[in-house]
Parts: sequence; C-alpha cells; structure tokens
Amino acid sequence: MIDVGAAGKGHLVDLVTVLLRDASIGRFVVDAGGDLRHSGEDTLRIGLEHPLAPGRVIGVAHLHQGAVCASATNRRAWGPGLHHVLDARTGLPTNDVLATWVVAGDAAVADALATALFFTAPHQLAAIHRFTYVRVGSDGRVDSSPDFDGELFT
Repeated sequence: MIDVGAAGKGHLVDLVTVLLRDASIGRFVVDAGGDLRHSGEDTLRIGLEHPLAPGRVIGVAHLHQGAVCASATNRRAWGPGLHHVLDARTGLPTNDVLATWVVAGDAAVADALATALFFTAPHQLAAIHRFTYVRVGSDGRVDSSPDFDGELFT
C-alpha cells in the first residue's frame, strides 16, 4: 500500500510543466523543494543531500529533460525515529532506508517511486516503470541503478 500523497507534489510539478509548455516556454526548471522538473538544452547537476548531514551532498545527479524527486526521513521529522515516511502495513515510520532519489520522465512517477523505494526492491519497481535511482540505507550503504547518470562520492 502507498499513500497517493506520495505523488502529489510531483503531480503538481507536472501540472506547472504543462502550463509552461502551453505558454510556449521551452527552457525552465520547476523546483518544488525536492521535486524538480527540467526542460531545456543544458544538463543540470543536482546535489543529493546527505540525509545525516544537511548542507553536505553524497553525490550529484545529471538531469536533462526529465524529473528528479527526493524523499528522506530527516525531512518532516518530529523526534528520534519519528518522521513522515510511514509503513502503511504497520502505521509506523520506516527505519530501513534514510533517503531516496529517483530520476524519471515525469515528476509524479519519480515522486511516487522515491517513496516506494523505502519499501520495495528497485528491481520490482523497474518491472513496471523506467527510472534510475540512488538509495541510502539506515546502515549507511548507498546503492544505485547501474545506469544512474551522476556521480556518487565515497
């Protein structure tokens, strides 16, 4: 199960994208605080914020003509182990994954997948959607899709 709010902000980013394109604006970035949609000739370098050290990055994503969405347990947190990423099966905050980033063609899909990666193995999601990802586990391990366009710092 997944709360449809997991894709809400991404969907809003996609709606703004439609408005810009309808106005014949071809170069833009829609930034909704963790959910981005890019259109234009340039490739953007998007920092992947370290989930335990805000202000630092663990790497960068290269974004060209698509969306990148992030989700992290250090955002909207109200105490140790208490945050907004809830497991619908238990009603409790998840504790296996700290942060995710997904690059996809549109922001609604990227936003939903960024949340889904807290609970589902990437290969299962790849069977139904095309995307690349980076994920940080609570053990500090970072995994990413083989075709992730970006750099991860060690």
